[in-house]
Amino acid sequence: MAMFIGRRAAAAVFVLFTISVLVFLIFFATPGVDPAARIAGRNADPATLMQVRHEFGLDRPIPIRYGLMMEHLFVQRDLTSFVNRGALVIPQILQAVPVTLSLVAGAAVIWMVLGLLMGTAAAARRGTALDPLMMLLGVVGVSIPVYWLGEVVNLLTQSRWHSGLFSWVPPLGYVGLSQSPGQWALHLLFPWLTLAALYAGIYARIVRGEILEALNEDYVRTARAKGLTERRILIRHALRCSLIPVVSLFGLDFGALVGGSALLTEVVFGLPGVGKLTFDSLQNLDLPVIMGCVMYAAFFVVLANAVVDVLYAALDPRVRRA
Repeated sequence: MAMFIGRRAAAAVFVLFTISVLVFLIFFATPGVDPAARIAGRNADPATLMQVRHEFGLDRPIPIRYGLMMEHLFVQRDLTSFVNRGALVIPQILQAVPVTLSLVAGAAVIWMVLGLLMGTAAAARRGTALDPLMMLLGVVGVSIPVYWLGEVVNLLTQSRWHSGLFSWVPPLGYVGLSQSPGQWALHLLFPWLTLAALYAGIYARIVRGEILEALNEDYVRTARAKGLTERRILIRHALRCSLIPVVSLFGLDFGALVGGSALLTEVVFGLPGVGKLTFDSLQNLDLPVIMGCVMYAAFFVVLANAVVDVLYAALDPRVRRA
């Protein structure tokens, strides 16, 4: 097991290194891309461009520039923004991380609870009207774009009905958990529900399919032959065994969302998370911030994949030899 974990850790480091090189080459070595022109501003004279290139090390060979950026990003942690001069990249990311974690963690609890309840209810009532109704709700949730649903929610809660039915809804933005737990939850309630609506439908369909497949297994027939009730079989046997692929998928989805895939939700609801920071840096072509955000996102995605691999290896020893 220790060797398996070591191999997965080495593979994760290699993946992160490869991603950092690719992102650096895309933004700093692509023909026609001149970061100095972006820093110096429009109509900058050649002398100013040369001074900027020298000041930021953009006139040095590409491998040296890559090494210097990685050193400033990970070792010295003093990499600064090209747009907001003097603003450090790492503190900006660290300030945005709690917002994204709050959004994703709350939404994850909601979509897991709804997905398990809807999927289990649909499987238990297969052949009745409840089964297609649950799956229809799941398909609707999956089909609605997050940004559209978020805009509709804002239209109802922030403008049209804000003075009446939704007068208790605070303005768009974010309040830290340490400042006011109540306001923290209120500001994130509709972002949680909006993001959870997409994933609840996906998980409901997966849970239903896994439970129906598990109910046809030999150990379930044995449990019925022993006289166990259908409810006990459904909860203690079928649902329990169906959670393995669900947990694996959850780890990957959670890692991707924490890494910045919740961008649309953060932008629509004005949450200053990692996704919003990435969006703003792309709008301004702030290359150091883009590099920092991409490496942060890659770290969480790779970490989630590594954790899922280790969990699989712990559950199934055959995976360790792969």
